[in-house]
Amino acid sequence: MRFKGLKRLAALGLVMTALSAQAAGPHFAVVGDRFELDGKPYVIRAGEMHYARIPRSFWRERLQQARAMGLNTITTYVFWNLHEPEPGRFDFSDNLDLAAFIRTAQDVGLNVVLRPGPYVCAELDFGGFPAWLLRTPGLRVRSMDPRFLDATARYFKRVAREVAPLLSTRGGPILMTQVENEYGSYGEDHEYMAAIQNQIREAGFDTPLFTSDGPDPTLLDRGTLPGVTAVINFNGSVDDVKEAFAQLAAFRQHVPRMAGEYWAGWFDHWGERRHQTSPKLAADAVDWMLGQGISFNLYMAHGGTSFGWQPGANSAGATYQPDTTSYDYDAAIDEAGRPTPKFFAIRDAIARHLPPGERLPELPKSAATIAVPRFSLDESVALVDSLPKPVTSHLARNMEAYGQGYGFIVYRKRFADGARGKLDLGAVRDYAHVLADGTTFATLDRRRNENATEVDLPPGSTLDVVVENMGRVNFGSMLADERKGLTRAVSLAGKPLLDWEVFTMPLDDLSALRFKRGAPARQGPTFWRGHFRTDAQGSTFIDTRALGKGHVWVNGHHLGRYWRVGPQQSLFLPAPWLLKGDNEIIILDLDGAMETPSVQGVHDPVFSTPG
Repeated sequence: MRFKGLKRLAALGLVMTALSAQAAGPHFAVVGDRFELDGKPYVIRAGEMHYARIPRSFWRERLQQARAMGLNTITTYVFWNLHEPEPGRFDFSDNLDLAAFIRTAQDVGLNVVLRPGPYVCAELDFGGFPAWLLRTPGLRVRSMDPRFLDATARYFKRVAREVAPLLSTRGGPILMTQVENEYGSYGEDHEYMAAIQNQIREAGFDTPLFTSDGPDPTLLDRGTLPGVTAVINFNGSVDDVKEAFAQLAAFRQHVPRMAGEYWAGWFDHWGERRHQTSPKLAADAVDWMLGQGISFNLYMAHGGTSFGWQPGANSAGATYQPDTTSYDYDAAIDEAGRPTPKFFAIRDAIARHLPPGERLPELPKSAATIAVPRFSLDESVALVDSLPKPVTSHLARNMEAYGQGYGFIVYRKRFADGARGKLDLGAVRDYAHVLADGTTFATLDRRRNENATEVDLPPGSTLDVVVENMGRVNFGSMLADERKGLTRAVSLAGKPLLDWEVFTMPLDDLSALRFKRGAPARQGPTFWRGHFRTDAQGSTFIDTRALGKGHVWVNGHHLGRYWRVGPQQSLFLPAPWLLKGDNEIIILDLDGAMETPSVQGVHDPVFSTPG
């Protein structure tokens, strides 16, 4: 009896705690046509930062910079694909500690707007959806497919466990939570949007909710929900800003006005020009919005880096446009954490509209960068000599069919009697190196819709097709089916080509590579290793202009992809990933064995103009 009594008392305590939290009232609210914080009108001056794109030891510094620019709020997406790399296996540790990032923002005087998706776009692989969803044949993302909704419900509940104490309804800094993201640009299934809204509520997100879409009334109608604040995304001049809010007013009146994303810069694609925008353009837009009492979110305040396999891709019609590793975004704070002229222009604009008694904090000391003298990569091993155990496969199937989400996949076919004719790989997703006995003789680029090549192989030859996943499309209808590798039937001289050996290479652990001094004999994709020493403190940029196409790892950290087509010609190496003394670098260069290559670290990023 005593035990039962204790249980009743404990339950009563939990109820009283919950009632006390409710009695305190919401910390943040939507009241008519304005936001209120602690019962007073509140204009959100926000900027976007993504914790997963910034090394954890830099979080505080970057957030302090945002506060010094004049922001009072930080906005972040939550990256489902990174937090749940396998079904039911969640990771909120280290650089993925979402709650720690939010608490750090609160420590430096910033509120938070949370955008948990499940779809986020963000130029992120598959728009932030985990690749394992594609292992289920026929599953449709962003739909009422029960298999998809079961996964999203589990995800929302797990995110809520991390951040529930930080919601504004419990006195925390999280003001609002977004429902989905720019759904009006994808579909018009209001039943699906309502289902996601219900899942977010059921998970425990009891803050005000909002949706985010382009200002066109058609997009707003497709992407919003009744009773949910609609914010709008756009870029451009003051005239463009005025037009955007005129469109919002035509769609819905007597609601708070907010630029959910004012695009103060833009992202880059491989093989295209680098995007840069005028500091004055962004500052004038901020100045006008604040003069009208309009809330805003600068996308991005600091973009950071899409390390590893994070970058996604866009599509212009049927043209595939993979995103660069750098997510600098021409933001007010650059990739290395240094304020730009845009930073100071926006800071000045915000300073003109501060409420009485508010002063901007002093700008913290700028992050340092260092140079690393040129050094050689003097060990190597050919990729085809580093393959894991294969699986046999009657058909050359997509990457996901073998349980793989990212990296490379190799398809091998042996020809005892030789082979001749047109090799049609069906659909290459996304870039293939075709090798005969370890030497590259053709490359096929999805950007150019290249899927076939001629072969003439003598008896006893081995054909290897090395396919690189360069990022799943993250925006538009094409993201619905972005499986990688070889995704259609393969033929040779018009006849089906069957019975393959398949090697999965996610490259999440390079410890099994067996390097030897010098260059390999094969003229194909090659891993190179080198070492360099540094006693200086600071970040650097690995200059990749002497290389072709590939990936770089330093001290086990995957910096990302490089490619001579530009515009990016360097990779950001954050100071926390450098060791005092000896450092190891591994480079997978796909364009073939070279004479001993060398690289260096430079103070500033390197860009080129595509020819």
